[in-house]
Amino acid sequence: MTTMLHPGTKISDMLDFIQPNAPQRVKLIFNPMSGSQGGSPHPLQLIVAALQSANMLPEVYLVEPEHDLGPVVKDALRRGHRLFVVCGGDGTIDTVAGALAGTRGTLGIVPAGTRNNVAFSLGIPEDPLAAVGMLRGGRRLKIDVGLVVCGEEQRVFLEACSVGLLSALFPVSDDIQHGNLSRLGDLLGTLISSPVAEIHLVVDGQPALHTQAHIVVAANMLFVGPRFRVHPESLLDDGLLDLVVYAELSKLDLLGSVIQAATGGAEDPRIRRYKVRRVVVATNPPMPVVVDGFPFGEGGSLRLSVRRRALNVIAAPEAPVAPSPAEQDQPKPEPGPAPGQGQPAS
Repeated sequence: MTTMLHPGTKISDMLDFIQPNAPQRVKLIFNPMSGSQGGSPHPLQLIVAALQSANMLPEVYLVEPEHDLGPVVKDALRRGHRLFVVCGGDGTIDTVAGALAGTRGTLGIVPAGTRNNVAFSLGIPEDPLAAVGMLRGGRRLKIDVGLVVCGEEQRVFLEACSVGLLSALFPVSDDIQHGNLSRLGDLLGTLISSPVAEIHLVVDGQPALHTQAHIVVAANMLFVGPRFRVHPESLLDDGLLDLVVYAELSKLDLLGSVIQAATGGAEDPRIRRYKVRRVVVATNPPMPVVVDGFPFGEGGSLRLSVRRRALNVIAAPEAPVAPSPAEQDQPKPEPGPAPGQGQPAS
């Protein structure tokens, strides 16, 4: 049989055809400092051996503090890598995802952090061997990312962008979560001294909304913070950000709403929720901004938008995404009898 090679065929694609059983090249980005105690719970040797058992050939990069992962990802893409497996926490995953957005690269995850919200949102198990197994048995998806612009600066985000008190508290609370209890005083001081701000929102070009608030959050993932579900009907690829404005709430009210959310109680009706494609957030005074856990300065005016299906990921088969056209065309099952019409109500 003669095989025709078309113009533009890449060498990596040719090798996949010639050697269909050859190990898949993988860029493994391993953060040895991930985890609540400052050390990854998954030894590197365990992950490498699991990848090799799955017929993958890992090229390992060890993350160093304050090192920019963007050039690492770009170099690997240039050399033909298409699968990037991150063994680390949400911060490492978010950074690599930002570099992969809009490229042919695919993100795989072996969660090794404190919260692992991204893996949890994608249905990826925390057991390292099960997570590696999902790299072969999972579902390849295209999911959304967010984009925040403040002046001349911009950043892609995978999880969330927060403005206000939550952003001011994040660095201190992150230190406490990682065991530095000496910063409890700083946490209380920031909580007490942080001012309320006038918030002006322009949602999808509609007339401006005005309120006072301590916190505004634009979320792209299903879960943020301490496994807080942003919206029960959110999808990973719906082309919308979940915007939450904690309007007209005192700090005591805010604490009460957090407790209510944690215990499954009723939400304060003053909390405003929007599904948005783009939004302008202006604050007076300028409020601190945190993007995927990284400080983004103080923004008097931010522009947030969504880049739909810009990131390739491997997720659990049941990950919540919009149905494909083929799935939408599937015939729906006939409805059963209504309660009281042939069967008892459950």
